[in-house]
Amino acid sequence: MLTLEWLAELAQTHREALGARVREFELDGRLLAFNSKPAIMGVVNLSADSWYRESVCLSSERAVHRGRMLVAQGADIVDVGAESTLAHAVRKNSAEQNGQLLPVIRGLRAAGISVSIETYELEVARACLDAGAAVLNLTRGGNLESILELVASRNAAVVLCFVQGEHVRAVGDLELGEDPVGAMHEYFARRIDLATRMGVAKIMIDPGLGFYYRNLRDSAVRVRHQMRTFANSFRLRTLGWPVCQALPHAFEYFGGEVRCAEPFFAVLAALGKTDVFRTHEAPRIKAVLDTLGAF
Repeated sequence: MLTLEWLAELAQTHREALGARVREFELDGRLLAFNSKPAIMGVVNLSADSWYRESVCLSSERAVHRGRMLVAQGADIVDVGAESTLAHAVRKNSAEQNGQLLPVIRGLRAAGISVSIETYELEVARACLDAGAAVLNLTRGGNLESILELVASRNAAVVLCFVQGEHVRAVGDLELGEDPVGAMHEYFARRIDLATRMGVAKIMIDPGLGFYYRNLRDSAVRVRHQMRTFANSFRLRTLGWPVCQALPHAFEYFGGEVRCAEPFFAVLAALGKTDVFRTHEAPRIKAVLDTLGAF
């Protein structure tokens, strides 16, 4: 049971991290002032295999329409992906991904929308950044030098995801030990150092709570891990860069009310001082954040 006592003990134990501030930067000329106002990243999925049906768009016209709607509902960034992270999902090569992604990027950019692209493929990243994407949501764990050099050359932002494996589709068991956030802190410190040495000036870090590790298939184990990580987000902010959290679904608990899951987790993520909320439910998350901000 999540309790006020547990939250109080967490804050007391890591009191020195509570006041950490992170870098703020511009995307497409708009400042993301993370230290005073969290950002919302709305999701558009181009894969029919994606689990969250409300976010699936099977044509570029529908994807652009959803992206425009997400921004009208409060999203600051629209994150677009062509390949689902589900283990059984169809794999798409770079040409197939680009064929779906590029028309959507161009349509969203024509509407003045800041676009993030989720991929682990270098050729997809290159084509999408050249088409106007402002953010690379990098779901890759190894061999990062070339892709980070590309991000730096385009003056783009990168979301460095916590991935134990070559990339998000090649993960096995999640091994974090007694303090998962401590292990993540070390992981991100190394990758931030690499990114900055490669010249990247705009970084976000994502603990990867939506990835399908084999030993997190038990719903209680997975949700416990997610909740602990959300509450501990403020500790990752000591690295100096904003924390991006993908809000989960916990469908085993929410059942037919699964669309209420992301707003629930958003409360705990906000208490943990998350800076960017990646969500399929942008208007609900905006309402949650606005309400918490009124306190």
